[in-house]
Amino acid sequence: MIDLAHNLLMKWLSYMGLNPETAMFFRTLILSVVVVLLCILANWLTKKLIIYTEHRIIKRTRFTWDDIIAKHKVFNRLSHFAPAVIILLTNPAIFEDYPTWETVITESTHIYMLIVSLLFLDALINALHSIYLTFPIATTRPIKGYVQLLKIVLYFSAFMILLSILFGVKVGKLFTGLGAFAAVLMLVFKDSILGFVASIQLSANKMVNVGDWIVMPGRGADGTVIDISLNTVKVQNWDKTISTIPTFALVSETFTNWRGMEESGGRRIKRHISIDMKSVKFCTPEMLEKYRRIHLLKNYIPAKKKELEEYNKKLGIDESVRVNGRRLTNLGTFRKYVEEYLRHHPKIHQEMTFLVRHLQPTETGLPLEIYVFSKDQEWAKYEALQADIFDHILAVVPEFDLRVFQNPTGDDFQKLGMQAIS
Repeated sequence: MIDLAHNLLMKWLSYMGLNPETAMFFRTLILSVVVVLLCILANWLTKKLIIYTEHRIIKRTRFTWDDIIAKHKVFNRLSHFAPAVIILLTNPAIFEDYPTWETVITESTHIYMLIVSLLFLDALINALHSIYLTFPIATTRPIKGYVQLLKIVLYFSAFMILLSILFGVKVGKLFTGLGAFAAVLMLVFKDSILGFVASIQLSANKMVNVGDWIVMPGRGADGTVIDISLNTVKVQNWDKTISTIPTFALVSETFTNWRGMEESGGRRIKRHISIDMKSVKFCTPEMLEKYRRIHLLKNYIPAKKKELEEYNKKLGIDESVRVNGRRLTNLGTFRKYVEEYLRHHPKIHQEMTFLVRHLQPTETGLPLEIYVFSKDQEWAKYEALQADIFDHILAVVPEFDLRVFQNPTGDDFQKLGMQAIS
């Protein structure tokens, strides 16, 4: 067909009065334009056919993977092979009189097909990765680092093939010659190699997943992991800034992962208030009567009072001396009140560690620590719960004839000065 068009065009151009050399040039030009138009038409028709076939298949299946492949336009890229095939088939006949141009166009077409193949494989890898992300295992076994490594190998191989096309050298010889540049390649891809090894360790040991809350003060990170790649891990901090951490840093440095807390169903509350030790004292009958009217202590006071009376009576304790035997104190009663208050709180986890305890006394008073777990793990609700609990505790302290320790302020010194003057 090409030969027939070749001869007809040559005759027509000669008939138009052109000399053989000029006729040869215009004949090649006309055929080239025709081939370009054929290439555009072939690309359009192939793409339409692929899209039509994809839509037919998608409508007939219930799977999501075909939708994902269509979204990434994997097979659409195959339509670009049609023009390349046409050029390779027609090129020898069109440029038979221009061997140099024939060689250049043939090599250019091979490079074009290499690029199209690369884009097709890249889209296919992206589609397969997206399909993998639809499975539950993807939340605990991220493979983005492996995907990126595969792409590096793919692009590097394509680059080597490109060099072999341009310089007419076999690919095998190029890869053999790379041995001399191994040290240079190790230096260039140092971060990628470290990141790849770290990605394997992170994935195998389940150290961190997308969605985990991690804290890494040395890197300024305190937030949720939003991406794990071959070289970097991105963390969206609570102030909405993004911290980028080298992947290998998560293996070589220390960080805290709060996943265990989130999976446990509770979030720890560990705070204390300091009680002024000078306000601690034994309870008087009037104080016990007052405490007995507190709803949360109405059963505790009579039971504890009976227990202590029986104990002191059994041992023959002389109760006229207050230090003898066992007695209720306002601090012990207050601690029991705090414990009962938290026991009856609907947002405190009762099946997890539950402590209301004294810490070592210091120059700033006696710390009374609350060590419990909140059912609410969301940051705002968790902080609000803590605030509500300690608002209540601080307001209740004076009801037990106790004082919270607080360092003197300017107002305290001013009052002291006024008293000294008066």
